Amino acid sequence: MLTTIAIILLVLWLVGLVSSYTIGGFIHLLLVIAIILFLIRVIRGENPLK
Repeated sequence: MLTTIAIILLVLWLVGLVSSYTIGGFIHLLLVIAIILFLIRVIRGENPLK
C-alpha cells in the first residue's frame, strides 16, 4: 500500500514538472513524501518495488 501511494505521489510530481501550471512548493512536497514512504518501506526490509 505504501508503494502505491509513493508511486501515485511521484507521478503527480512528474505531471507537475511537465505542466505549465505548477503549484510550486506543493509539487515538491509530494516528491518528498513519496521518497520518505519509499525509504520507510526499504528500512522495514520489505521489497520496495512489490
